[in-house]
Amino acid sequence: MSVYVVRAFIQQRDVLSANEAILKRLAEIDKTLLQHNAALRDIYQKLLPLLQPPPEKPRPKIGFHERRARYGFKRI
Repeated sequence: MSVYVVRAFIQQRDVLSANEAILKRLAEIDKTLLQHNAALRDIYQKLLPLLQPPPEKPRPKIGFHERRARYGFKRI
C-alpha cells in the first residue's frame, strides 16, 4: 500500500512541476505581449494623422472667366 502512496506523491510532484513550467512560460508570453502592445500603440499613434483625409483645397473653376469679374472692372 505504501508503494501506491509514494507513486501518488511522485505523480503529484510531476504535475506541480509541469504547472510551474507552464506558469513561467505564460509569464514570459504576457511580458512579450505587453511590449508588443506598447509598440503597436506607438505605431498606431504615428499612423493616425496619415489615415485622416487630406484637407479640402478650393479647386479652380474650369471654363471661361470674364475679365471684368476677374480684375474688378465695372460694366459700362
